[in-house]
Amino acid sequence: MNSRALRVAGPAILLAAALAAIVWALAFGGGAAPLELADPGPVVRWGLPIATMVVNLSAAGMCGTLVAALFALRSGDKPFEIALTAASISAAVFTIASALVGYLGYLDFSAAKPSLDSTFGAQLGQWLVQTEAGRTWLITTIAGAALTVLAFAVRSWTATLFVALLALATLVPMGTQGHSGELSTHNVATTSLILHMLGAAVWLGGLVLMVFIRPAMKRRGMADVLSRYSTIALVAFVVVAVSGTVRAAVGLGGWSGLDSAYGTILLVKVVALLVIGFLGAVYRTRLIARLREDDASRRFWWLVTLELAFMGIASGAAAALARTAPPNVEQLPDVQTPAEILTSSPLPPELTIARWFTEWNIDLLWLFVCAFAIFFYLAGVRRLRRRGDAWPVYRTILWILGILLLFWVTCGPVNAYSDYLFSVHMVGHMLLTMAIPLLLVPGSPVTLIARAVAKRGDGTRGGREWVLWAVHTPFARVVTNPFVAAGLFVGSLWVFYYTDLFRWSLYDHLGHEWMTVHFLITGYLFVQSLVGIDPVPYRLPYPGRLITLIAVMAIHAFFGIAIMMQSGLFVAEWFGSMGRTWGATPLQDQYVGGGAAWSIGEIPTLILAITVAIQWSRNDERAQRRRDRAVDRSGDTELDDYNARLAALAERDARARR
Repeated sequence: MNSRALRVAGPAILLAAALAAIVWALAFGGGAAPLELADPGPVVRWGLPIATMVVNLSAAGMCGTLVAALFALRSGDKPFEIALTAASISAAVFTIASALVGYLGYLDFSAAKPSLDSTFGAQLGQWLVQTEAGRTWLITTIAGAALTVLAFAVRSWTATLFVALLALATLVPMGTQGHSGELSTHNVATTSLILHMLGAAVWLGGLVLMVFIRPAMKRRGMADVLSRYSTIALVAFVVVAVSGTVRAAVGLGGWSGLDSAYGTILLVKVVALLVIGFLGAVYRTRLIARLREDDASRRFWWLVTLELAFMGIASGAAAALARTAPPNVEQLPDVQTPAEILTSSPLPPELTIARWFTEWNIDLLWLFVCAFAIFFYLAGVRRLRRRGDAWPVYRTILWILGILLLFWVTCGPVNAYSDYLFSVHMVGHMLLTMAIPLLLVPGSPVTLIARAVAKRGDGTRGGREWVLWAVHTPFARVVTNPFVAAGLFVGSLWVFYYTDLFRWSLYDHLGHEWMTVHFLITGYLFVQSLVGIDPVPYRLPYPGRLITLIAVMAIHAFFGIAIMMQSGLFVAEWFGSMGRTWGATPLQDQYVGGGAAWSIGEIPTLILAITVAIQWSRNDERAQRRRDRAVDRSGDTELDDYNARLAALAERDARARR
């Protein structure tokens, strides 16, 4: 198949396979079966999942093309222009399909008959504004329209990066829809679904882009681009596989669920993904390096065509699963406890010393972050060692310890109890903003990336280029300034806890994730400005660093004391309404949390002060050794002193003559 025919046939095969899969899955699983009461009609029952499938496919074309262009293509070249054009067209389709899903979703919800009168329009508008599902599709449609224009208008690196981030963020509201919102494992199901959608979009959209740009590239350049895309696809495959497994486990509830229609459709999707993964492994390990040969090229593109067909099957099955009732539909009890009403989960058992080591509540997002952080760090160290370069062992140890502590905070007992105990929430906050950065900063990840990752010489940007660009942007120069970093560090504490941001982080899982990211980054920037090894635009002299640290320590201690003296309860309708029968009262627990903010925060600060003092001392010693070596190179010390005295006398005589 020649390149121009593949450009048309590839997407057509993808769409045809997806349509065939979703029609079969809806008929087999009953997702489009008539309802006994308030049936919306066959157009809605069949049109809604098919429109949702089109949304998913166009989202892949919108997101995956942008991500692949940023990491595999060169700005200004024709393939880069093709990628942005494809993203703009995909965003336009995404906008229309999202609007259609919103409209059909209202008909499915209300079983209303379409009409041109004002009553129908008013009810549709009310549903779009006042219901969660309606707002989701309204926001998605507006975002898609904006992305259509932006992807068509931008052409530079930086603008394309922000458009890609906006495109990925547009998929997040979609991930909050579906059966996951009805389960007690709501956060796990929602997070896994969002990650699954993002990984699949990047994977599928990147592959479609390879088909689109093939006629515009030479064979040698195409091999390089495919090699870079295969790395992105490998990471996406891991994310899709793990998140899909978690989501399936939530829906099935056990192996017995595989006997259901839901389980059968799920198995079809799993088999399709495994075949895609196998095909990807074949062309990554065998064919990409030989792509410059005509025979290998033909075999490779036939495999890509086959992969697109299986991706269509997986996409169609996934869209049908959203309309198929899972066998493990967890019904909420008739009488819910206060904790179940607030958190959608039952109250955990009493927090004992043993449960600080045995209780887990896995956050899939941070599981990926921690796993990839350790894997890529060790891969970089291994690459340095293989080429004979040294990397201090203590940096590797501290980095791994910091990531393991981050995993314990985000996926362990702190995450399991932070919604129920203010004190545990504060412990996690202090560890995120103080203890973990103290371990991660000496790991010097930016320096490792700069040394271990090969520099690209063809004008494209890989991981190394994007990281170095990020640390040298004007924004980075501002936030890494010692005074700004210190202000963010201490100011965030007061702003977060004394505004509705704290309430948002409790009620909304996205708010909780934002909180974790924010305090981890602000703590990292503050520690980096004081003792970091990675380069920053400006650092204070050592006396200034100690003065800044002492001032921050004082404000931090005052923050802890202020919480301990608080007479009212933070977010009283949350912590005061959990219905706990064990542990301290909410107000006593808040007092303990203030003590944790004071004590836990000061220990890392003391370690920081000692580290700054040691670095100051070592810096003075190194400066003295440099002066000594300079004197040794210049000759006799006494002769240097004699020459210095002569110069001083000559200067004095010159002043006297003037």
